[in-house]
Amino acid sequence: MMKIAVVILNWNGSDLLRKFLPSVVQFSLDADIYVADNASTDNSIAVLETDFPSVKIIHNERNFGFATGYNQALKKVDADIFVLLNSDVEVTQNWLKPIIAEFENNPNTAIIQPKILDQKNKEYFEYAGAAGGFIDQYGYPFCRGRLFDTIEKDQKQYQDDCEIFWASGACLFIRASVYNELGGLDDDFFAHQEEIDLCWRAFNAGYQAKYVAHSTVYHVGGATLQQGNPRKTYLNFRNSLYMLLKNLPASKLLPVIFLRLVLDGIAGIQFILQGKITHCMAIVNAHFSFYGAFSKNFKKRKGPQSSKYYKVNSIVYKYFWQKRRNFTELF
Repeated sequence: MMKIAVVILNWNGSDLLRKFLPSVVQFSLDADIYVADNASTDNSIAVLETDFPSVKIIHNERNFGFATGYNQALKKVDADIFVLLNSDVEVTQNWLKPIIAEFENNPNTAIIQPKILDQKNKEYFEYAGAAGGFIDQYGYPFCRGRLFDTIEKDQKQYQDDCEIFWASGACLFIRASVYNELGGLDDDFFAHQEEIDLCWRAFNAGYQAKYVAHSTVYHVGGATLQQGNPRKTYLNFRNSLYMLLKNLPASKLLPVIFLRLVLDGIAGIQFILQGKITHCMAIVNAHFSFYGAFSKNFKKRKGPQSSKYYKVNSIVYKYFWQKRRNFTELF
């Protein structure tokens, strides 16, 4: 039987632990549960020790962020399957069983995401992962059930298990052997899109990511860093460029990155027109960081890079020009 470890990264999230950890403990009897604490300064540790004695605590030395926080913690976890679970996720009864079955029945399945619904509005998909993620030719992510800010209602339209390109870091299952083979998450990302980069590297290495529809979790989203935070804008734009440089096939590297620079410039202008100057500056700073780390990230390229990484040429064109708002309208 596979050994499963559910690992929740925490930083000053005692309220989230009190609210959401009970469902994880109740419905994860087949797994070991860990909380990897990024040197919290609130009462998180006391809450864990008092209210959740069965949960194992991993003490990280400082706030490493998402990527390094997990990399440090998972070195101390002995399991066949790692479950990276956000602290603001409510799980459901039998959420583990269909996913474990997929891993057992399909050896090439390396990464799995369950159905992710909105914890605040449970009839709708949640932004972070919905029913599984994809990217377009230019690296813009989208999901079955979520295109940009348009969220679909869950009407059982995505009840089929299927191959996806990326799984959300809000609830990501990965074989420990593959995680270690790939070197884990990229420490330089800190947070945001590191899971897409991980899945892209797994894809280039010949592994599959899957969406398993009969496992459901509910995610709050934005509990750590709100959508309107310029820091989030900076990390998303910077990390997206990092990811492209690392993983694009050589034939697409220069043209795709050039077009992304143009499109990012347009996004910056839109922020100015909306009066969001700090977000425009976040994009500018993201680009300077990208240029500064160009050589370092270029050296991370590992071939061969597959040219079949994208599902549509341009989600920006499909969404903003052709006004296609649902995933099924893209094709």
